[in-house]
Amino acid sequence: MHVIRTFYLLAMNKILKISKLFIVSVGLMAFGCNDDSVDSRPDPVRPVVIPERISAGTNDFAFDFFKNLQQVENSDKNLFVSPLSLHIALGMLLNGAENETASEILKTLKMEGVSQADLNNAYKTLLNDMPAADSKVTLGLANSVWYRNTVQVETDFKNVLNQSFNAEITGLEFNKAALDKINQWASDKTNGKIKKVLDEIKEDEVMFLLNTLHFKGDWTTKFDAKNTLDQTFHLQTGTDKKVKMMYAKSDFALSGSEKYTAVKLPYGNGQFEMTVLLPRDQNSITEILNSFTSAQWSKIKSDTAKIGINLGLPRFTLEYSKRLNDALKSMGMPKAFSDLAEFGKMIKTMPIKVGFVKQDTYLGIDEKGTEAAAVTTIAMVELSSNPKEPQNVIFDRPFGIIISEKTSNTILFMGRIMNPDSK
Repeated sequence: MHVIRTFYLLAMNKILKISKLFIVSVGLMAFGCNDDSVDSRPDPVRPVVIPERISAGTNDFAFDFFKNLQQVENSDKNLFVSPLSLHIALGMLLNGAENETASEILKTLKMEGVSQADLNNAYKTLLNDMPAADSKVTLGLANSVWYRNTVQVETDFKNVLNQSFNAEITGLEFNKAALDKINQWASDKTNGKIKKVLDEIKEDEVMFLLNTLHFKGDWTTKFDAKNTLDQTFHLQTGTDKKVKMMYAKSDFALSGSEKYTAVKLPYGNGQFEMTVLLPRDQNSITEILNSFTSAQWSKIKSDTAKIGINLGLPRFTLEYSKRLNDALKSMGMPKAFSDLAEFGKMIKTMPIKVGFVKQDTYLGIDEKGTEAAAVTTIAMVELSSNPKEPQNVIFDRPFGIIISEKTSNTILFMGRIMNPDSK
């Protein structure tokens, strides 16, 4: 009996030792899982795939838009816009357009030959997949439609914007409360960076189409704030100013041409990046961007070899707001802004046109990363309530006269007045 008891105690002691070893091992494994080297590994790439024809068209649109905007903006003023936000907002507008108006918008978007269904599917892919592309980057895309609740909006139009654009669609009494609600929505979707997109709602405005885009990403290679210095920045006017210049020494992808140097600064896991263009010699950035092409952009994107660079970049914030009517007219869609606009797929019960297209943006760049936001607002107005200036028609040169009877369509008199004699 004593032998059995001794054997039992020895066995239990061995089991306890094994258990302790197991617990320690599990603890070490758990500790190992929290190691920074595991967390620092980049997540798998989550590609955002849209048809090549549509991708190329959006790039052509971006460069054409910027070139046209430079023509109507002061040459010494900051300019920061979101071609993607504008493209999506115009894509919503396109779904309500008909005939020549729709053709002009499609041409402006550089989407000639692309079906409405294929384009809508591409928008849906961008809206759903781009925010999830890089887990270390925050990206928000949102759409909304706000209409006067006395107006009958076509059901098909509302359905396609809800299904393809994930748009929130709301009918409201257009009063001060509606104004506040629209502005609050834009502020919420841009992390408070763009607090107001509308100053008022006018009597002839019946609908607003809004797209918001918010981006926040930390640099893959951060700038050390201890290295930020006061440095001179040379303005185009020939004068200088002091800026906070951030510095980072690392390997970056370098590209460019005889006119400019291009450096690519990645964010997060590297799926998003900022390309910074620095003019060479006497070339100006305005001239470079005016002549920039998709082929040049493709070359920059394909140059991925990295070299050691000591990079200096200003720390700054800016806010920008611009009505885009003139730029869009010159890009090929004047009819949408005219009294001949065709938006029957949006509202059939009254003639409407685009009153204005406006974009508000924000950009902040610091040692940690970049935050950028954009809101594109399209206002639809009723034609009948749009006050018109009286036309001047002065018969102060030779003119003709026809006197007729309406019901029989009979001409009674015809004349040409070359030299009227007034008495």
